[in-house]
Parts: sequence; structure tokens; C-alpha cells
Amino acid sequence: MSANSKNNIDISNWQQWPNNTWAFQHVDKILPTVIVNSNAKGHSAFDQGEKFIDDPQFNHFISETETDSILVLHHGHIVHEQYFKGNNKDTRHILMSATKAVMGLLAGILAQREMINLDKTVETYIPELKETAYGNVTLRYLLDMRIGFTLDEDQQKLYAEASNWDQARDVNERISLHEFYGKLKEVKDNGNDTFKYISANTDLLGWAIERATETPINVLLSEMIWKPIGARHDAYLTVDSKGSPRCTGGFCATLRDFALLGQSLLGDGRLSSSILPHAVVDDIYKNGDTRAWRDGEWGKAFAAISSDMAYRSGWYVINSKPKLILAMGIYGQNLFVDPVNEIVVAKFSSWKEQLDYSAVFKTHQLVARAVTLLSGQEK
Repeated sequence: MSANSKNNIDISNWQQWPNNTWAFQHVDKILPTVIVNSNAKGHSAFDQGEKFIDDPQFNHFISETETDSILVLHHGHIVHEQYFKGNNKDTRHILMSATKAVMGLLAGILAQREMINLDKTVETYIPELKETAYGNVTLRYLLDMRIGFTLDEDQQKLYAEASNWDQARDVNERISLHEFYGKLKEVKDNGNDTFKYISANTDLLGWAIERATETPINVLLSEMIWKPIGARHDAYLTVDSKGSPRCTGGFCATLRDFALLGQSLLGDGRLSSSILPHAVVDDIYKNGDTRAWRDGEWGKAFAAISSDMAYRSGWYVINSKPKLILAMGIYGQNLFVDPVNEIVVAKFSSWKEQLDYSAVFKTHQLVARAVTLLSGQEK
């Protein structure tokens, strides 16, 4: 992409292909952001050069899924690392909705420290939303995408503008995220509490967390996650027109630090972190509602990958073998954690479409191939 074409990328077109290939590595040049400070010393696990898995099938899946960068860890050591399309070890790539998994960890840590109660309702922490649709929804149901209602097309468009990711129809009348939630008086009732994916849930969770702790989200992420895991690079988070964080998708980080987040969930060959509280990680892995997933919005669509799944605190849990916990974002952002074989796969992409089911399936095949090779199942 030429320098001239980069100058033409802005809020109106940054997610469109092929603009997103450049934009996803330079989000801070397009949108306002706040810094999530790292640990300057970093983690010693990555004091090594690039390594590669020399397997035609594995590498075919990398090519077939429009990969921007990929890193595989086994027992905490890099066994494969590649960068494409201008990405490198210092590139801070957007996580998109894999951000929700980071927020899920933060919410769990805060709950463990009794700084927030996930069983309390939104109005407990944000009283001005009492008369809105979200008022009596619990933070737990925000985390698990089980709020019981949906947003209509006009509400979705208004939310997209409020998030500061889309072009406003009138820049002088762009509302903030906080103002958006105040307008949600009437919504469509689902009639049940099954899984329904609504990104607005996690941005609202961020507001509730900031109210409960009286601390900005980026500071909490830095002190409770990014520094403790030993991240080497500062991350950053996009914000709306009033400076409120995009907790549902705006986190931007290097591939190595993203992989390190996955590694921080592991310990002794299981999901039992020595860095993050065991109860937080264990809750994600064990307490997702499989019925809510199976009968929910994506149950049938993901049946080809697994018929035994759940969604908990921003993480997808695959209970069928090999058991996996994963974070996933549109346009191909993924973090896979295999606790049995102690394998972590971090992968960034810039797909042509937000959700490409073929690429999703091939990405899971890629991970399955890595597990087969690294676990010794193929001699």
C-alpha cells in the first residue's frame, strides 16, 4: 500500500479491505486512544529468535487464513513465529472482540478482590440507567452475552457511531457511549436468556467497572493484567468522543504480548495460573452454560467445530477434545489455549469480511494440526 493511499484511510473506511491490512496495525493513527502501560523488563520466555514448524499442512492453513502474524508456544517456549504484511514484533495490532476476553479476566480479578460484584445489576453502579433496558441486567449476564434482549438496526447504527469507530451522520451530533445507553428505553425482548452476541454489553461493563472502582479502565488493565503477565510493550485502547474506552474491541497489542496473555492462564499442564487468580481462570473454563450456547445465536453455526461449547466472561470454551479456551475477534483475531498439552496459539489477520466461516473453520484446523504435531500424536 502506497503512502498516498494510507493518507486516505480514516474512520469512514479503516475496517474495509484492503485498508484494514494497514489500519489494524496503526489504529492509533486513525482513532483516539489511551495507553495501557507494560512492564518495561518484560518476560524472559521470549528471549529467543524466530522458530518455525516445518509442516506443509500447518503452513497451508496459515496461508489460507490471510494471516498477518502467528505465534505458537509449547510449554512456554516459542516453536513458531511469523509476520506478514508489514507486521513485526513491535506491531500493536487490534484484537477486535478478543478484547472481551481481556475484559472478562479484569472483571473476574476485580470480583475476586471484592472491588465489584458481578451478580449486581447495572443500575447498582450506574443509577442513571435504572429506567433503561439495561438497568436490571446483572454484570454476569453482560459478560456471558445473556441479557435477554436485542438491539434493532437503528440502535445498532447509533451504537456504532457512539463507539467512535464509524463515520457519524452528523459529526456535530455524535453521541458518546454513555449517552447511547441512556437512550435505550425500549428493546426487543428475546423471551429467553440464551447466548446472543451484543458488543454493547462489554462497553457497558467497562463503564460499570470504572464507576465501581473510580479508576480508568486502561489503568486497571495495566496494574492487574498487563504488568503482572510481564508484557513487554505498552498496549493501547481506543476511546469514544468523550474519552470512554471501547472495552468490547479496542485493545491493541503486540502478538508476543497477546500470546503471553494466553500463557498466563496455564500452569502445571492445566488452566491453573500462577499469575492470574486460579478461581478466575477456573470459572471461565468450568462454569459456562452449554445449554445457553447450544440454543443460542451461534450454536448451529459452530456445530461443525464442536457440539459441546460454552461462552463465559468473553471466552469461548470447547469441551470436546482437544479441550480449548479461546478468544475471538472479527476479521480473524484469535488466541487459543490448550491446557492439557500446554499449547498457546496467537494469531492476527485482516480478512476481507468481518466473519468468514470458512476461515474460522480453517483456523481451528490450523490449531488442531499444531496440537497433533506438538503433542506427539503424529510420529
